[in-house]
Parts: sequence; C-alpha cells; structure tokens
Amino acid sequence: MKLETRKHEIIKTAAKLFKEKGYSAVTMRDIATAMGIKAASLYNHISSKQEILKEIIISLAEEFTTGMELIVNSNNSNLDKLSQIITLHVTITTNNTSGMASLNNDWMHLEDQLEYYLELRNNYEKTFLSIINQGIKSSEIKKVNPEIIMFSMLSTLRSLYLWIPNKEDSSANVIANNLSAILIQGINK
Repeated sequence: MKLETRKHEIIKTAAKLFKEKGYSAVTMRDIATAMGIKAASLYNHISSKQEILKEIIISLAEEFTTGMELIVNSNNSNLDKLSQIITLHVTITTNNTSGMASLNNDWMHLEDQLEYYLELRNNYEKTFLSIINQGIKSSEIKKVNPEIIMFSMLSTLRSLYLWIPNKEDSSANVIANNLSAILIQGINK
C-alpha cells in the first residue's frame, strides 16, 4: 500500500509539472526535485516518464468512457444526457485539473498507448454525437449541425482545467448547472 501511495504522489506531482511546463520540458530529475527525493529513488516506484503520462491520460480517458457508458445507457432524455455529460466533465476536471491538462495537451506523446487512447476518445465523441443526433431526431434539440454542437460543447468542457482552479468559491454542482443552462439552453432570455 505504501508503494502505491508513493506512486500516486509521483503521478500527482508529475501531472502538476506537466501542466505548468508541458510534458516534453519536464525531466525525471524535475519530478524528483519537486518531491524532494533523488531521481534514482523515483525508479523504485515508476519505470519512466512515459509510464507516468500513460497513468494520467489513460486513467482519465477510461473514467470518461465509463461515465459516458452510464449516461448513454440511462433512460433519460437526450437533453438530460447532455447535462450529465457536462456534469461528468466538471466533476472529473474539478478532481484532477493537472491531469486534464495532460489529457488535452500531452496525449500525442503517448507511445504504446496512443492507439488505445485515440480509440477511447473517438468512441466517446461518436457516442456524444449520437446523443445529439437522437436529440435532433426527437425534436429535443434544434436542427443545426450536430458536429458544431458537439465541437462547441467539447471546446468549452475541454478547457475547464484552465478556468476551474480560479473558481474555488463555486462548487462543481453550481458550475455544472450553470454550464448546462448556457450550453444546452443558450443565453436567450
């Protein structure tokens, strides 16, 4: 258990450094220094910087996939499903803003897991798009280009990691509810 705790600390510290400097600019020595240990000690817990990146990105991508599966398999309306997707993004981002920075900015540095990550992301987007298309078909959503709807929503949701750390006075629920109101209902009065 102690090894897993230390490994988790390393991953959390690395994610923060990746957010601040970018994956390519961070070395194992930087991670060790930030943790107050020698670089060689890191290798007792983790095999490489690539392993750290994989742990960060794949775990988040799988968390999104699991959340999306629950949402799409529910009996909720398509608008409610979109609202749940927004809540999913806000919740995951609130719990791991540094990891979300890596997910958005460093995914292309994945080596042996890149294909798997892209498969997860593509399936997520296909499912998101299918919810929008079903909403258009059932007249819950305006007849506009579904890809533009998805792009607009995902652009906002993917950049939450930049904005949420500055909003400590707002709970995840408040943020999710406000985002749902704006992204789903628009700003018309």
